[in-house]
Amino acid sequence: MIRIVIAEDQALLLGAIASLLDLEEDMDVVGLAKNGEEAVRLVNLVKPDVCIMDMEMPRKTGIEAAEELKHLQCKVIILTTFARNGYYKRVIEADISGYLLKDSPGEELAGSIRSIMSGSRIYTPELMDQEDIPEAPPPLTAMKSVKTYFSTLKDKIKMPAG
Repeated sequence: MIRIVIAEDQALLLGAIASLLDLEEDMDVVGLAKNGEEAVRLVNLVKPDVCIMDMEMPRKTGIEAAEELKHLQCKVIILTTFARNGYYKRVIEADISGYLLKDSPGEELAGSIRSIMSGSRIYTPELMDQEDIPEAPPPLTAMKSVKTYFSTLKDKIKMPAG
């Protein structure tokens, strides 16, 4: 069972992510936090396998909280709405295992959690600073956006077979 703490300052989104992940047979949400400070305290208390955090939260950002959790075995996944210049470098420096867009489908989040628990690092390409990408620690798996996936699928369907 993958034990998860979720930190998100928007109550509706916090509850929605928790409900979605609780539907997964191999996942158990063991704690909810409304800000970065609360997330750090909760992770230290309940020792989850994964902590999913919003990037921008009161009292402590997701990156600041992740930096405090580096000494623990807990893997950190940051969820964000949009890319900000310089954040990707900070994500790598903080040893964050996943950097994902919030508009990804729920099954993609669950799949990313499983991959990260298996040792992968998952960074949504749209969130990477192209001019400032340091060499990421292996293994690195890049998730394509759903739009890219469907565009590729649509192009394959249009191509004549053999």
